[in-house]
This record gives sequence, C-alpha cells and structure tokens, in this order.
Amino acid sequence: MSPSRGRPKTGSLPLVLAAVVVLALAVAPAIAGNFTVSLLNDIGIGALVALGLVLLTGVGGATSFGQAAFVGIAAYSTAWLTTAQGLSPWLGLLFALLLTGLSALGIGMLTLRLGGHFLPLSTIAWGLSIAMVFGNVDALGRHTGISNIPALTLGTWSLADRRSMYYLIWLLVGLAYLFSRNLLQSRPGRAIRSLRGGTTLLASVGADAYRVRLSLFVIAALLAGFAGWLYAHTNRFVSPSPFDVRASIEYLLMAVAGGLGHLVGALVGSALVLSLKNALQDVLPLLTQRAGQLEAVAFAALFILLLHFARGGLMGYLMRWWRRRRPAGPGSQETGAPTLDSLAEPVAPLAHRQLPPRGTPILSVSGAVKRFGGLVAVNDVSFDLAAGEILGLIGPNGAGKSTMFNLLTCTLPMTAGSVRFLGRDIVGMPQRQVARLGLARTFQHVKLRPRMSLLDNVALGAHARTGSGVIRAGLRMDRKEERQILQEAQRQLERIGLGDRAHELAGSLPLGTQRILEIARALAADPVLLVLDEPAAGLRRKEKMALAGLLRKLRDEGVTVLIVEHDMDFVMKLVDRLVVMNFGSKLVEGVPAAVRADARVQAAYLGSVA
Repeated sequence: MSPSRGRPKTGSLPLVLAAVVVLALAVAPAIAGNFTVSLLNDIGIGALVALGLVLLTGVGGATSFGQAAFVGIAAYSTAWLTTAQGLSPWLGLLFALLLTGLSALGIGMLTLRLGGHFLPLSTIAWGLSIAMVFGNVDALGRHTGISNIPALTLGTWSLADRRSMYYLIWLLVGLAYLFSRNLLQSRPGRAIRSLRGGTTLLASVGADAYRVRLSLFVIAALLAGFAGWLYAHTNRFVSPSPFDVRASIEYLLMAVAGGLGHLVGALVGSALVLSLKNALQDVLPLLTQRAGQLEAVAFAALFILLLHFARGGLMGYLMRWWRRRRPAGPGSQETGAPTLDSLAEPVAPLAHRQLPPRGTPILSVSGAVKRFGGLVAVNDVSFDLAAGEILGLIGPNGAGKSTMFNLLTCTLPMTAGSVRFLGRDIVGMPQRQVARLGLARTFQHVKLRPRMSLLDNVALGAHARTGSGVIRAGLRMDRKEERQILQEAQRQLERIGLGDRAHELAGSLPLGTQRILEIARALAADPVLLVLDEPAAGLRRKEKMALAGLLRKLRDEGVTVLIVEHDMDFVMKLVDRLVVMNFGSKLVEGVPAAVRADARVQAAYLGSVA
C-alpha cells in the first residue's frame, strides 16, 4: 500500500501564512514602536482565549459567553498569590491553572448537560456572577483591584519590559496552537470533531459525549487561564472590568471574525478585532463626545455583518478564495485530519477481540416491551441470535422494527423484558458500554461527519479499542497508537472498496456510498455483532450486490449480523433466518423460504409487494 495514495493535492496556503506570520512576529520587536509591541502583546493574549473558543465553539459546538471570567480567575489568582503571599509568579501560574481548571470542571459539570439555548444563557449567568465576585471581595481589592503585581523573572533576567514579555507571550501562543492542532489530529480530537454529530453517534463508537465536551470545556478554560496569568504580569494590575461579559463577547467576536473552523482564525480574529478597536478609539473621539457608546455600536454592526456575509470568518473567506484560485481534489479543513504519511512504516495492528465459536448464542431477547404512553410499540417480542449467522428483522411500516432496533442497542430504555448480549443483561446499560462489549451499529439516517475525511470517519470507529487521552495527544505522545488507528481505518476502507478515496470528505459521497462508509466505521470497532439499520437504502443494484457479498464475507469470518431492511429481495437472498414483526409483535420466525411461504407474512407484508 502506497503511503501517499488518496492524499489530496491541496494548496499550501496555511503553510505560507504560517511562515509569513512567524517571520513577522520574530522581527516585530526590532522594528516596531512601544505601542505596536504592546498591541501585539494584547493580540497574543487575546489569541489564547480565542483559540480555546475555536475549539469549544467552532469545533465542539458549545457556545460560551463566559471565557473572560476564566481569564479573570487566573489573573486574580496569580495577583493574590504574588502580592498578598509574596510567592513566585511561576507558582502563581500553577495556582492560576489549578483554580481555573477546577472552576471550569465544576461549572462544566453543572451546565454542560443543558441543551439548546440554555447552555449559552448559563454561560452569561456565571460570567456575570464571577465578575461580581471580583468586585465584592475585600481580599481581591473590591472594585479598586490589585496593583503592584511583580514582574516575571527568568533567573536574573527581568521581564518587566513589554518587549521582554513579547517573546514569552508568543511562545505560549505557538505552543498552544501546536497542542491544539495535535489534539485535533488524534483519537480524542476525532471525538471532539464529532460532537456536532450528536451524543448517539459518539455513544455508538463507545465514547461519552458529555465527558468529551467537559474535557474540551476545561481545555478552553485553561487556555484562558494562561491568558489571565500573562495579562496580570504584563499589565501588573487587575480590576474586575476587563473580565465581565462584554469582554467575553469580544473574545467570541475574535473567534468568529477569524473563522471558527480554523485554529489560525484565533490569531487572525484577535488581530482584526483589537486593531479595529484601537483604530475606533483614535477616530471616534474626533467625531463625537459619545465615543464609548458608538464603539459598542460599531462592534455590534461588525458582528452582524460577519454573520450575514462571512460566517466562516476571514480565514474561511481566504480558504475559499485559495481553492477557487487553485482547484484541488477534496480535502479536509484546517482544524486537522490524519494523513497516510503515518502509514509509511507499518506498525503492529490493533488487538482484535476473540469472536465466539460459530453457533454460540450471543444475543437473546426475551419478552421485550416498549410503551410510549398508551401506545405499545413493541409487544412481548422474543428471539435469539447465534454467532456466525445473519438474521433479518423485517415487517411493514409501523411494525416496530426501528423501536426494536433501538432497544437492542440501548438507545431507548425498555419498558419490560430482557436483552442478553454475550451472557450479560444489557437492559439499562449506557449505549457506549454496549458498544464497548462488541455491538456496533449503523443508522437509518446516516450519521457521518461531512467535513471529516473518509479515513477520519472510519478511524472514529476504533475509539473504544484505544486509550490515549488529551494530554498524550496534545504532546504527540500517542503517535504509535495513532498509526495503528489509521492503519486499521485504511484496512477497513480497502475492505469496502474505498481505499483510494481515503482523504475525500465524507459529505462529498452519494448517500449509498455513505451507508457503506458507516459499515466500515462499525467494522473498525472490531465487533462481535454488527447491527445494520436499512443499509441497502439508496444503493443501486450493483452496490447492493457488493454489500451482500461483503456481509457474507463478514459472516464467514465469524462476525454476526442483524439487519433491519425494507428491500425484501435483498434480504431474502442474504439472511440465514428472519424475524417478522407486525403491529409491534413477532409474527413469525424462520428461514427465508418458510417465511416467504407463510400466509400470515404474505397477508401482512409480502403479499402487498408481490
């Protein structure tokens, strides 16, 4: 297998921009004045907060209007420790990050289970309350704040001068960017980028969406914590006003202006917003005595214009322009995707689970009942499934097949009855735990991440087979495991005939091919039981034949398959046994020939399509 096969020939705009930015930042203090250096320091501090928002809001889909509060917690923590207690600012950094992380953990545990507009509203609430605490605690100087914060020192070298702080600030910005990029190109990063797909998608691969979102929330807060520490020891004075909700909105505007879908957008947005803010503060007083109010109006207008004309931010606009200028094959967005370069040196494959011997009972459904109020969707259904067979679950529309499917995968709670999988009662078990036991599924309505590559989507399926966390991923200590994951994902793509399209975006595929890709993702989980929800829907005849061949091959390899399907011709030629449901009850069970000949089945279902 060629390590470069399937790699998109994309333009090098991100690399060019990165080189230009690094060069400009390196020489800036030598040629810029004091005001410009101070502005660049502020841009760097703002970029750290905006970077956290790109991860949290742009990638993870959780909007926060309270990040300035985390900046304030860190700033006040180090200010109090270094002034009241006389300790080193470097200990202040540890103390600031500890308090910020614990605060984010507590706030996240209380609020991240909220959905819809309630989560953003809750961030406004705690953003307001934390800023009020700063102004009403005597030990923190109340509204007067804390002054005479000591400057940072490195040995005998003092960083009191803003030019000295400049390189530390931008070193931390660069390290934070690399950490974030490494994170997104990893096992936890794929889970983070899949948060917008919903909790059910992540649970189906053995991931806990709540824990993924909580870890992302804490990471964004810690980035704000670094910014707060730098703010305190750069300005050497803190007061409540820079950490209120208005500042949080400004940070969010930076992320939106730069581009929520791009890590570089955090830097671009911070530079754009702070430069514009300084320009307005210079120009508006010349035009009116109400410059402060008009500045707020100008920023509100900018925000509305961005949402209306450039929702992808400045980086999104530049990337679209670059693609139009240099057409290329489909690729992935800047937030990160793995490449086949890591497959140049093959590694030991991921460990495979031991499949039960053919004929061993692996799934037993007994007296399953599901009620929705007065409606009985599943009524006392029982059947068994043995290892190495393909079982079809069929029935007319409204028969209760999809509900039964959701009961088996623990997506819905069961009203009565039991389901045993590999000898364990899984009723009431979280879906992610069932997935880790070896039950992999696809969806009736395809759940792929359209802006992730095929390789990425399939690699997500191996989430439960690996264990690297956020820290290992961000520090690139997970490279061997990552190569194993990508190697497994490529193997599954080859298995379904999409190996040469690994770096195409999943959203560019036709619906039928997306369904096949979902099967590859399920296979990457190394399942004992593969549960498919209408996999043939949208497929052409040749695609259905290829799918049938794949499923038979999986059966021969020991994988057990349960399939819910409407295409009767496809099912009858494929499965070993059938369970027919009608009006929520089991109508008949048996081999395809016997089921086809059954008068009750013909009356309920087959007769209507014969």
